Amino acid sequence: PLQPPEEEPSWGPHRLALLVPFRERFEELLAFVPYMHRFLSKKRIRHRIFILNQVDHFRFNRASLINVGFLESGNDTDYIAMHDVDLLPLNEHLDYGFPEAGPFHVASPELHPLYHYKTYVGGILLLTKQHYELCNGMSNRFWGWGREDDEFYRRIKGAGLQVRRPSGITTGYETFQHLHDPAWRKRDQKRIAAQKQEQFKVDREGGLNNVRYRIESRTDLSVAGAPCTVLNILLDCDTNETPWCTFG
Repeated sequence: PLQPPEEEPSWGPHRLALLVPFRERFEELLAFVPYMHRFLSKKRIRHRIFILNQVDHFRFNRASLINVGFLESGNDTDYIAMHDVDLLPLNEHLDYGFPEAGPFHVASPELHPLYHYKTYVGGILLLTKQHYELCNGMSNRFWGWGREDDEFYRRIKGAGLQVRRPSGITTGYETFQHLHDPAWRKRDQKRIAAQKQEQFKVDREGGLNNVRYRIESRTDLSVAGAPCTVLNILLDCDTNETPWCTFG
């Protein structure tokens, strides 16, 4: 289904920027973009899908990619979804609407097939752009897999915001389809230099204000009729600050 004209009132005034951190998961992307376009269109949510493709030679940095996506998403969107490319919502009652009251964690611990601890905010998290700026975005110090969401939870709390989660969803751990195959997709879980100690700290200085990047290209695509924008992103790293951004 196509996006409605701007004057169509039944779709509401808000527009979602779906921010999808990405690297070398092409087959998942082919499933994700048309699925999410249909899912959100059926719910009458105006949206733009941004594929945040990291093309530099540093280790993967999900948080920095989300910061870049936020900065590049344009003034026609007023809220974001940090959305993993390998997580598809199966329950049409899940709320992707404007999270005016505070961050809304769609992939809550009671519903996510893998992560069940109470402070988990990964997978799919909605925020207004105003609230994301209030948190100064996410820390850029997390290279490799994991921990950036846990640090962001502490930022949310530090900004005086309350995480809300779905209610009335009865599908439990069957609420999402998780496409990740650990035998095929090895996670970069190595901890290098001081990274093991640093990963549990709160970054009080960095975030949206100091993410370093360059957009190599910006391409509007259609995947099985579903529109998306692919940003090829070159992140930069200060190896004095975070020497663990490379394998060295």
